[in-house]
Amino acid sequence: MTEPAKDIYDPEFVADLFDRCSSSYRSWSAVSSFGFVAIWRHQCVARLPRRAGPHPVVVDLMAGTGEVWPYVLRRIPEVATITALDISHRMHLEAVERLHRSYSDKITHIEANALQSDLPANHADLLVSTFGLKTFNTDQQSELARQIARILKPGGSFSLIEASDPKGWMLRPFYRFYLDRMLPLIERYFLRGANDFSMIGAYTQNFGDCTYFADALRANGLSVEMKKHFFGCATSVAGTKPKHHT
Repeated sequence: MTEPAKDIYDPEFVADLFDRCSSSYRSWSAVSSFGFVAIWRHQCVARLPRRAGPHPVVVDLMAGTGEVWPYVLRRIPEVATITALDISHRMHLEAVERLHRSYSDKITHIEANALQSDLPANHADLLVSTFGLKTFNTDQQSELARQIARILKPGGSFSLIEASDPKGWMLRPFYRFYLDRMLPLIERYFLRGANDFSMIGAYTQNFGDCTYFADALRANGLSVEMKKHFFGCATSVAGTKPKHHT
């Protein structure tokens, strides 16, 4: 009897996926992207304002192992705290144990689904997220947009970036061949038969780009500007919550 197809957007599936790949996430994502993830994180954070109040509160959604935190703290050193929210237990452990002890006093960890968090309304001056959007389907993206509008303070700013499918780019066939065919083979060879990071192929193809999410943010009253990175291999959204948001 054939097993039913797994829902790759089910929160339990996503949590298990990132639990499994947490120990190698940092190095493997850098290698498999040829270093572009670091460039894109820098570009994502660069879309946040340098001045966001005397001691701004930052929320990092789908925080993973916290690779974006050094970029945030360099750009805005007066940050009071970064609330790191992620659904994966192992990702939190990796972040605490291996990567960020030197400024761990600034990080608050919350293990939760970003769609159902208990973060209070009007909590964050700044909100950032890197490479978590693709694990949400369109209904989930709509809910995430509502959560962002709720969490941000009036006048607060946000920036999110995601690997995307660069439709219309002349080299897209080679890009898709790498993600869909080569990456799974490389991963199985070097990571002892694993098939976790290669899920990026399915996720990016289904995700497309940030267009739908940008519209969902606008529908929740946020000002939004979408931007393409490296011919559309990544797309980002950044903007603000109006000071008189209702």
